[in-house]
Amino acid sequence: MKLKDKQNALLEDLSYIPDDREHVLGYIMDLGKGAEKVPDDFLIDAFKVDGCMSQLWVVPEFRDGLCYYRSESDSLMVKGMASLLCDFYSDAKPDEIIANDASFLSEVGISDHLTSNRRNGLSNLVSTIQRFAKSCMEKS
Repeated sequence: MKLKDKQNALLEDLSYIPDDREHVLGYIMDLGKGAEKVPDDFLIDAFKVDGCMSQLWVVPEFRDGLCYYRSESDSLMVKGMASLLCDFYSDAKPDEIIANDASFLSEVGISDHLTSNRRNGLSNLVSTIQRFAKSCMEKS
């Protein structure tokens, strides 16, 4: 599925969540609770995302011309946001990932309900994902 289609589906799903802090953050935390745990072997500095108040690791993979991402965090909120974005960007071509900065999340108010530190961490997460995609462009 193309990122634009994934974006539209995600926006539709998110549109059913009432636009208040409690419901939005609850949704994100539920994503964190349901996310698959990344094995401890991958929780190393090479996969750590800088600029987050919490510990966050993004484990990227490139196979068959597509990028895949898994994430882990010591914060349920961060794990939920990272899970949402890793699921969104996974199974996509590098050029699609580079062209989509996840600003669509503001359309449904997710970024409005995050503290400035969390928004900064979100931006660092997207940058990490896109930086890996750029490195894959050179491989393909």
